[in-house]
Amino acid sequence: MTATDLPPQPLTHRRVLRIALPIVLSSATAPLLGAVDVGVVGQMGLVAPTGAVGLGATILLSIYWIFGFLRMATTGLVGQAEGRGDTPEVSAYLTRALFVGLSGGLIIVMAQGALFDLALGWSPASAEVEDLTRDYLTTRIWSAPAAIAVYALTGWLIAMERTRDVLVLQLVMNGLNAGLDVLFVLELGWGVRGVALATVIAEFTALGLGLWLCRAAFAHPAWRDAARVFDRAKILRMAQVSGDILIRSAALLAIFTSFTFFSAGFSDVQLAANQVLLQFLSISAFALDGFAFAAETLVARAVGRRDVARLRRAAWLCSVWGVVAAVLLGVVFWGAGGWIIDVMTKAGDVRAEGRSYLVWVAISPLLAVGAFMFDGIFLGATRGADLRNMMLICLAIYLAAVAALMPAFGNHGLWAALAISFIARSITLALRYPALERSVSAHRD
Repeated sequence: MTATDLPPQPLTHRRVLRIALPIVLSSATAPLLGAVDVGVVGQMGLVAPTGAVGLGATILLSIYWIFGFLRMATTGLVGQAEGRGDTPEVSAYLTRALFVGLSGGLIIVMAQGALFDLALGWSPASAEVEDLTRDYLTTRIWSAPAAIAVYALTGWLIAMERTRDVLVLQLVMNGLNAGLDVLFVLELGWGVRGVALATVIAEFTALGLGLWLCRAAFAHPAWRDAARVFDRAKILRMAQVSGDILIRSAALLAIFTSFTFFSAGFSDVQLAANQVLLQFLSISAFALDGFAFAAETLVARAVGRRDVARLRRAAWLCSVWGVVAAVLLGVVFWGAGGWIIDVMTKAGDVRAEGRSYLVWVAISPLLAVGAFMFDGIFLGATRGADLRNMMLICLAIYLAAVAALMPAFGNHGLWAALAISFIARSITLALRYPALERSVSAHRD
């Protein structure tokens, strides 16, 4: 009797929530790493440091998001291996993913000068903001290997449905970051460099904790079996899926990075206001990703078993809860948004500017929920080519919307273009879903 012959665990609302709720909490705390940085610097009452930390964090996030494929591919491929009962591959894949993450981080550290010159050369920020941004970047970049390796650890834990451990990892990292921010900036007066150093310490701490949480993978000898870890067929499969997701992630980060750069072209005040508002968007996105991650795990296992009915039920159950979360986020942002802005910055002009565009962050969860849920479904099925192609189409739609709306409506036009990109992601992936089901059915033994 094979693993796929054994009765599977039932797919219920309880199981979805058991997987998703810790991820919702942990994912919602992930952008707090940036929100706390911006908020603490905002207590200085100065516009330039707030814009610099936001711009610097955006540049690094853009670089790290290129390696987002590591978390996504790990969840899908490990989940499918677990679904078909391939325990050695479950362990060996983690070693493979950690090797990629640590190596990628080291490359970024070595190439930091060229990367920062290129990024800041594209940004039209003021000279003062640019100088402070460079101070932030040259300090925080040293934790790149740890930050990227944590993607692999997180993806493995999600695939194994150990989402409570993911929550612990995020709480420790963000809690330590927040405490060190207060110490380094408000108590010691280290300013922007202090914010960056706090994040470096927090990310290396998360790497150590994550390795300990994933110790079950190292209990199987396959993790150190070089022949298995570097098996050509497995490497090629990982490269194919990762490459498609990499292009998809590059297109997605192009949308958000260009949003910040377009913001910098207005004024320092609008740049700072948009950075504060993007923290709302990040929190809502990562919270919605909690249910998308649940879909990744459950869909991956269904694909591993070649069970179309379970795939469909997993997609439906997770999406229902995703919509519920989107509605709740929208209500909270609309009702408490002004107060949250006031907490994050003391600059009066930034507060006033942020309130002018609050409506966009309030409606964004509802507009984006379809995009996040379909992302989770397609990632779990490792349909990287569909994700790649549809995201490239959405990038073109976003840029066309920016060109059409920003000259006429300014910052409101920029926010409208971002909203249009969310809708386009939902529609394009929905059109590809029937092909996903057909591919799983066609490969059934």
